[in-house]
Amino acid sequence: MSIAEKQQEILEELSFFPDWQERYEYVIGLGRKLPAMPEELKTVDKLIKGCQSQVWLDASKDDGKVRYLADSDSVITKGMIALFVRVLDGGTPDEILSADLSFIDKTGLKEHLAPTRANALNLMATQMKQRALEYSAG
Repeated sequence: MSIAEKQQEILEELSFFPDWQERYEYVIGLGRKLPAMPEELKTVDKLIKGCQSQVWLDASKDDGKVRYLADSDSVITKGMIALFVRVLDGGTPDEILSADLSFIDKTGLKEHLAPTRANALNLMATQMKQRALEYSAG
């Protein structure tokens, strides 16, 4: 499934929830389903700087594809990073770098976040693309 198809799938799933609080509950549920990030990977160099909550992001390259692990100490933030992991995990560096991640704006979730949390979404997307860039050269 392409990145664009994964994004569309998420938007369709969220469309089942007319109320923004229900959408948040769904996103929180996605965060709870994230694979566990080993504690030894939760290091300072893996923290996404600028986020209100602590958000750790690790990336590796396996068979030409970027694999992401992420975690947060906040349930809503963990759900938000789970959206990005679901969309980008398993993509090639080039696919990730060319991905339009504005789908997050179409979810309607940003409007109900504090400005600092809304900004964190941009930071998450940027960091995930940065990690893909590191693998695109090598």
